[in-house]
Amino acid sequence: MARTTRQSSRQSSRPTHPVDELLPVPQLALYGFQHLLAFYAAAVIVPVLVGNALGLSREELVHLINADLLTCGIATIIQALGVWKVGARLPLVQGVTFTAVSPMIAIGTGAGGGTAGLLVVYGAVITAGIATFAFAPLFSKLVKYFPPVVIGTILTIIGITLIPVALQDAAGGAHLIGTSAYGDPKNLAYALGTLLFILSMVRVGKPFLSSLAVLLGLVGGTAVAWVFGDVDLSAVRDSDWFGVTTPFHYGMPRFELLPIAAMLVVMLITMVETTGDVYAIGEITRKDVDADTVARALRADGAATVLGGVLNSFPYVAFAENIGIVRMSKVMSRYVVVAAGVFMVVLGLLPKAGSLVASIPHPVLGGAAISMFGIVAAVGVQILGKVDLREERNTLILAVSLGAALLPATVPSFFARMPEDVRAVLDSGITLGALTAIALNLLFNVFTSRTTMEIDWDDIGEPAR
Repeated sequence: MARTTRQSSRQSSRPTHPVDELLPVPQLALYGFQHLLAFYAAAVIVPVLVGNALGLSREELVHLINADLLTCGIATIIQALGVWKVGARLPLVQGVTFTAVSPMIAIGTGAGGGTAGLLVVYGAVITAGIATFAFAPLFSKLVKYFPPVVIGTILTIIGITLIPVALQDAAGGAHLIGTSAYGDPKNLAYALGTLLFILSMVRVGKPFLSSLAVLLGLVGGTAVAWVFGDVDLSAVRDSDWFGVTTPFHYGMPRFELLPIAAMLVVMLITMVETTGDVYAIGEITRKDVDADTVARALRADGAATVLGGVLNSFPYVAFAENIGIVRMSKVMSRYVVVAAGVFMVVLGLLPKAGSLVASIPHPVLGGAAISMFGIVAAVGVQILGKVDLREERNTLILAVSLGAALLPATVPSFFARMPEDVRAVLDSGITLGALTAIALNLLFNVFTSRTTMEIDWDDIGEPAR
């Protein structure tokens, strides 16, 4: 008995790692809310962009936003808290990946748009989530096959191919194409004003304000548009205070082969992204990260993505933006991120909050999105700076992949004579470019005697802001 007591005493005297430190409730709430603010703009912009592109009604868009926030909260809690072998148990916030925006729009519009298009998207999302969960342990050992030339090329492609989506909103939105309102100077002024406000916040603001620049830009741009009578808040007044997202709200998902293939490519990219974020947060918090930690983080991505498909949301990934908050605040407790997840769940149960986001004018959204997607491209260029582009093979991987990615955006009719199901894959520049980069890397750098360049996860996980 005495020996047991002494052992227990030694164990209890072991210092708790900062990642596992449970802070007092007021601090958890304060720091958790800070994570929520840094995360919010990037989280809601994806369902808004996809919903607008597919022509959803205001009511459907509100449901999409609330479903996203609810699933983000649950996914974040699972990732930070950990359940069985799911979740990295690190201060990582989960959010919808930008990588999926272009492929989902291509899949949804190819299936007829509206809620019918969403059902095909959700079938692909659920299948890709299951595959991610199952493939997680193996992938954690295959990261060496994704060197900086591949990661940098894919991130650059994501940013470049998404910027036109932002520019379309800046002009007034896809629904106005062909009308005199599209490209109206007032729309351009809202977009430019929002973008300039974000840039000025980053230029003169404190680090904390800089991390909130996009969110504040959306709020400021919407406020200016409201003053000039260009914001309709009637839907906010008519929305319920409380509402629960129901599974398969739009109907049962449709499982189609080629959209599933496109979404599998998306999840392959997000697995690399999450892996980088896990190593980056491990470095910041001085917490040991191994293949098992990566596998648990990827399982959380897969589980969250399946949940997203069921609850009318999208694929999930660890958010690099919030890694910057951890570094800046020096608060490393994963329970702070759990608190942020609880806040997200609460917001996801408030339709008025979703309706308010849906009221953001397209030009304001476009102005903010230009900066966000441009940053993604810039991070890709930063990673490509680690690559020896004097080496002809690396140059060809980058050049041919960029060319493939720009085909759908610059020559929309290029694949017009292809079968409609095939176009769901080929009309996504991200999917096409990523597949090209992965295939060329295998051809040039893997299926040869040449060694691939090791990945510096610290740089890949560096926050965008």
